[in-house]
Amino acid sequence: MRKLVCLTVVMWSVVCSGGVSTCLLADDAAESEASLPATLQYDIPSSLDGKSQPVLAWAPDTAKVQKTPLFVFLHSWSSDYTQDNSKWLKACAERGWIWLHPNFRGINQSPQACGSRLARQDILDAIEHACELWQVDRERIYLAGVSGGGHMSLLMAGHHPERFSAISAWVGPTDLAQWHRFHTQDGKPGKYAKMIEKSLLGAPGTSPEIDAEYRDRSPVYHLHQATTLPVSIWAGVEDGHTGSVPVSHSLWAFNAVCRGLQRPEISDLEIQQLVRDRQLQQPTADDMAEDVELGRKIFLRRRAGPSVVTIFDGGHESLPPAAMAWLSRQQRIARAGE
Repeated sequence: MRKLVCLTVVMWSVVCSGGVSTCLLADDAAESEASLPATLQYDIPSSLDGKSQPVLAWAPDTAKVQKTPLFVFLHSWSSDYTQDNSKWLKACAERGWIWLHPNFRGINQSPQACGSRLARQDILDAIEHACELWQVDRERIYLAGVSGGGHMSLLMAGHHPERFSAISAWVGPTDLAQWHRFHTQDGKPGKYAKMIEKSLLGAPGTSPEIDAEYRDRSPVYHLHQATTLPVSIWAGVEDGHTGSVPVSHSLWAFNAVCRGLQRPEISDLEIQQLVRDRQLQQPTADDMAEDVELGRKIFLRRRAGPSVVTIFDGGHESLPPAAMAWLSRQQRIARAGE
């Protein structure tokens, strides 16, 4: 077993419904209303470079003695493992799943972060360590993330499809070179373009080596390998207009899965219509279907094998109830680390 470097109880809120840590008392009404469990914070050494990496976790008491689903949630682009993702923690605790919130090198503004091999291994290390602490059900190891966490979730799906049971990715950038261009106006890189350059050590086209890094860290170049892994991809149709990631990124990601399965792709015309007009001229029956769990109008829904993409009425956001409901229906043996 890996050595724990430190162990800390982190207060998310007041009520602990059972778990590996001690309940803490409330100090204000807002925390009481949240009804969240206290989480554990601990460090584990990276299996690649040995550097200590922090993780937040929570588990029901029963996870010590019976198989329990593991829910791994990934922080967003400009945050780290301390990000307040309480609505996702609450949804996880309500289902009695183990919660894991790894750091994977923190904010995406350094070469070690932003989907690097080190960052990807941090997530795998955190999962394997959780399997040592609790009785994890390997048929139900779920991964989810929003925005930068959506990017990383899909990157893990492409690089390590055998390690997960299902993945739910929301509004994530999937082609870093294209996203860099979107956030570069009149030759001047904006906030996200600058962060990408810090992480990949240059803009697209700077050198063959840097371009190789862009490909390695962009999910669209790897999702063709996720042919048997259930992947749900979600995006609000207004994103890219009121948000930072155009819906084209989610559609490109789904098309990469389609290529691996040799299934029909979403056409360039349809992608253009959704990006420009925010609607399809000729939607299919699935595109107009109702989804009670999502609770939003759907503009596009397509399936390929066990995977699905949904463009809904919304922006740069996530809806945990829909994600958790879909994940709960997925079972698939996830391979242990070697």
